[in-house]
Amino acid sequence: MTSQTAIDPTGPGDKAPAPSGPSPAPGLRGHPWLTLITVAVGVMMVALDGTIVAIANPAIRDDLHASFSDVQWITNSYFLALAVTLITAGKLGDRFGHRQTFLIGVTGFAAASGAIGLSGSIAAVVTFRVFQGLFGALLMPAALGVLRATFPAERLNMAIGVWGMVIGASTAGGPILGGVLVEHVNWQSVFFINVPVGALALLLGSLILLDHRAENAPRSFDVLGIGLLSGAMFCLVWALIKAPAWGWGAGRTWLFIAASVLLFALFSFWETRVAEPLIPLRLFRSVPLSAGVVLMVLMAIAFMGGLFFVTFYLQNVHGMSPVDAGLHLLPLTGMMIVGSPLAGAAITRIGPRVPLAGGMAVTAIALYGMSSLEVDTGSALMSLWFAMLGLGLAPVMVGATEVIVGNAPMELSGVAGGLQQAAMQIGSSLGTAVLGAVMASKVDSDLPGNWADAGLPKLTPGQLDQASEAVQVGVAPVTKGMPEPLVAKITSVAHETFISGMGLASLVAAGVAAAAVLVALLTKRGANAEAGAGVGHI
Repeated sequence: MTSQTAIDPTGPGDKAPAPSGPSPAPGLRGHPWLTLITVAVGVMMVALDGTIVAIANPAIRDDLHASFSDVQWITNSYFLALAVTLITAGKLGDRFGHRQTFLIGVTGFAAASGAIGLSGSIAAVVTFRVFQGLFGALLMPAALGVLRATFPAERLNMAIGVWGMVIGASTAGGPILGGVLVEHVNWQSVFFINVPVGALALLLGSLILLDHRAENAPRSFDVLGIGLLSGAMFCLVWALIKAPAWGWGAGRTWLFIAASVLLFALFSFWETRVAEPLIPLRLFRSVPLSAGVVLMVLMAIAFMGGLFFVTFYLQNVHGMSPVDAGLHLLPLTGMMIVGSPLAGAAITRIGPRVPLAGGMAVTAIALYGMSSLEVDTGSALMSLWFAMLGLGLAPVMVGATEVIVGNAPMELSGVAGGLQQAAMQIGSSLGTAVLGAVMASKVDSDLPGNWADAGLPKLTPGQLDQASEAVQVGVAPVTKGMPEPLVAKITSVAHETFISGMGLASLVAAGVAAAAVLVALLTKRGANAEAGAGVGHI
């Protein structure tokens, strides 16, 4: 197999000198499986922070006397910075090397995490969350670029399987770890934990990662393209974040969506004119790559949208603590841990099309099953649907990643990794925004009738709006001092209304997953996978 890696830009065809740093033991640097462990440690930090912080938000609000809007920005600032810069960060890895980019990302992410833990104001927390997102954007595509360059084609799917397992398990396991740390230590520990993890990833990366450079790696920057794409991504993600508060019919929402469309159009036009574009549009001539990007968006809508409501269901309807809720999600996490490496092996043997289509079909069935959950549904039935969801998502997380990265040229592996992660972030934002709108619409529609049917005192329009906001997250709108019979009746109405909204949102997510089955049929094995390295010891 011909390798295009480890090329010295000053001498084409000559092997690059070993990167500076501690001298590793013979055979240590570039070892594929040690490389996989190293990037997995770094990726785990970023994936965990996507969900672990949600558990800490109430404690942060109380300790720093923050408003609800301030607390929302703790999450929104992170996702916004991450989503906007992922593709540009991938390009930086292609230009300067994925090893260096990964190490900078790990160091910056850990330092920003430590700074958050030391922060004494909500403004400082939000500011350093932005830095977390920026450094996380450097880290994630670089990790995929390193894997692509290190593993030969016949082992790449297995490596991406383990990589996907780490992301899935970290995302789903975030609430468990966050609950334990917040309950038994403090909210600062949710961020401080990243410091030793980051230090370990930095040490391992310095000793193990090999600096792979594609022979025809980019030599310049498309500055205008970066600005246009960043602006387009910002407007899109901002619209998705603010739509629940502004309303989907609001002029401000559609103004940002229109601005995003315009900027994307200008970006596409500019990319056909510049000598070294940020994203060569020829990439999207590959139907499998384009299908992989769309599939990643649809998968994230179904996954993150479904997971968003399940946490409210377990904690606010079933009354579980954050730790108990996280433990009830272990079937989902466990099946992703088991299923991802198995999916990688299956994709290597038979190609991605069947595992991807089958995975999305199983995901659709699981989400359909979750739409039937009731207030008193037992743990066994919940666990069945959660396990099926994890089983269905595993091959998609692995296969769609391989399809995107494997169908891109080696010199654009960082950009492809950025595309994959950006697609997942946009899908996650779409999932929570669109399914949240479905939930809100259903609750607004059903709550007045359910309230009246229960014989409860009539509410003013303002009181009804407040009650609806509470019910959308499974909280009963009761006040201190209410008689117990009245509390019980309001709680029953609130939970039944929430269940109807969650059921409809789950059905919509199931429909998205079913549509993704058709998209999965357009995928195929990465045409450029053979460009990966066979360096090191397999």
